[in-house]
Amino acid sequence: MTILPRPTRAGAAHTPGAARPSGTRPPGRTALRCVRRAGLLLVLLLPACGGTAPEASPVPFTPVADTQQLMATILEPASEVYWDAVGWIVDASGTTEIRPGTPEEWEAVRNAAFVIAESGNLLMMEGRVPDGGPWMGMAQAMTETAVRAIAVAEARDAQGVFDVGAEVYFTCTACHATYAIQTLNPADRPD
Repeated sequence: MTILPRPTRAGAAHTPGAARPSGTRPPGRTALRCVRRAGLLLVLLLPACGGTAPEASPVPFTPVADTQQLMATILEPASEVYWDAVGWIVDASGTTEIRPGTPEEWEAVRNAAFVIAESGNLLMMEGRVPDGGPWMGMAQAMTETAVRAIAVAEARDAQGVFDVGAEVYFTCTACHATYAIQTLNPADRPD
């Protein structure tokens, strides 16, 4: 087996295993030692600096809509799109199935589910939480249910959209029964 010489840092040839001129190191080893030393230095100095990252300042959210406006302008329209996407009409002429028929219609259903999911997050923002009661859990349940709504819409599963749509509805009515009982019977609302 023949071992070919390789160039050293200065450009002179060096045969592996042969003696090196004094003061020279194989290429790359010097850089590796520098990296190791820098890493060791960081590990030793980091605790001396306090060892913790500075606290991030809070992101300045500015709620624009109050809870009723959020419900009326964002959450309710998206929920209606989702709920109206799938169903059946049974009449004297038979049964008519309602379901998205095009990729664009399925995308609209999926987008509505995203709006519902993110609305749960919006309901948890400071200024919208009415008390320390079950509000946060109900808002989180809305987001979790809507994540499933997104999944069945992306799968183009009409029965899944119908079933998860019912879960979204039950999540909404549970919250309304606690915080907005007047919305459960619209006939009782003053005009």
